[in-house]
Amino acid sequence: MMSTPKTRVIAAVIQRDGRYLVAQRPIEKRHGGLWEFPGGKFEPGETVLDAAARELAEELDVQVSSVGDLLFAIDDPGSHFVIEFHPTTIAGEPACIEHTGLLWGTVEELLPLALAPSDRRFVLHLAGGESPIG
Repeated sequence: MMSTPKTRVIAAVIQRDGRYLVAQRPIEKRHGGLWEFPGGKFEPGETVLDAAARELAEELDVQVSSVGDLLFAIDDPGSHFVIEFHPTTIAGEPACIEHTGLLWGTVEELLPLALAPSDRRFVLHLAGGESPIG
């Protein structure tokens, strides 16, 4: 039996002064109200840099300067998505366009937040307790 190919999703890991940028999902979307690392689905043929640049321009009105190597990848529970967390450098100040809130937090500050399931796994990885690919 053929399995449905996974849809790749970029999650931008944006860091500034030891804090990470997370965004609150709109209430009407899947995982509505939960916090996530910004990003979205790859379009066919897009590179990691292309996907990050397009998604972050749409969601945060920022320019992407660079995207680093994959930090963490996870099959998102209950979906056909595979979430790929990449360190991302941006220019500009993030604006809250598609989300209901933005927050800069340390790993310790992110841990108690209501994070989307895959984003929680990544934060646990940052805190030293989760394997990078799973």
